Amino acid sequence: MFLFLNWFCIVCTCWLQVFLVFLFPAKFHKRCGRRKPIEDNKFYHRQPKPVWVRQEVMRLKALMPEAGCRTIANTFNRKFAESKQMTVSKTFVNDVIRNNKYEIQVLRKEIKNKKPKDVPKNLVWGMDITGKGDSLGNIHNILGIVEHDSRLSLGLTSLKDKASITILRYLLDAVESYGTPKFVRTDNEPVFTSWLFRFSLWFIGIRHQLIDKSCPWQNGKIERLFGTLKEKIDQWQVTNQEQLNEALVQFRFWYNHVRPHQNLEGRTPGEAWRRIDVFTKGHKQEYWFEAWDGLLAGFYLKL
Repeated sequence: MFLFLNWFCIVCTCWLQVFLVFLFPAKFHKRCGRRKPIEDNKFYHRQPKPVWVRQEVMRLKALMPEAGCRTIANTFNRKFAESKQMTVSKTFVNDVIRNNKYEIQVLRKEIKNKKPKDVPKNLVWGMDITGKGDSLGNIHNILGIVEHDSRLSLGLTSLKDKASITILRYLLDAVESYGTPKFVRTDNEPVFTSWLFRFSLWFIGIRHQLIDKSCPWQNGKIERLFGTLKEKIDQWQVTNQEQLNEALVQFRFWYNHVRPHQNLEGRTPGEAWRRIDVFTKGHKQEYWFEAWDGLLAGFYLKL
């Protein structure tokens, strides 16, 4: 009797399961394997970058045409990662540059031809250091100082060493000859950020301006002077420091008094420094100047 009841209960349970599966197939259906993924034709992207980010990337490429995508991305991130909480990748930079080649060329031309704002005389001096190798493979450091209003080269000399006290000596010579500026603008090289250099500027009443890292165009006046210098001196062989300093004296005279400057409306830096308009006042005598085997040439007008 007990076996019969047990068998009857098993049969009833089986029929009840079959009946429930028939009524609710989705709930009691046993799944085998993995669930088939649901096809979704939508593509999800991150929030697009603001318009100013693309414009800044284009501006950096126009300012640094030889720089690669990684360099431009690093420069952008150094400037805005902390201040505006915004970063870009080199892939993003590559897409912006590739899709805006014409706009970058137009922007570069506008930046090149843009006339700088007029600033008072002796307001800002720019300082920087470049290098020139001689025939023996030695690198000579060259210190340059330029006045921003007239573009006058206040100093251009080869340094015996790259110490702060050496640079201060040449800076004080320029201050004695041309007056005291309100600001001196330099990059972030250790020789310009040393406590001795900064304290000396404060002591003589000059405020120190540091450009942003990896942004040489912020000190564009001295960079433009070095660009003209390198264009000529790369074609000139240097044997030692004494010969280099003699050549720099000739170059400085040519740059200040012979070569007309585009942004000075055709005047030389020397004429702009003295506030003389050669087009209305005229000149007394003219001399032909030539140096460096013809690399430096032009007319010197005696006013």
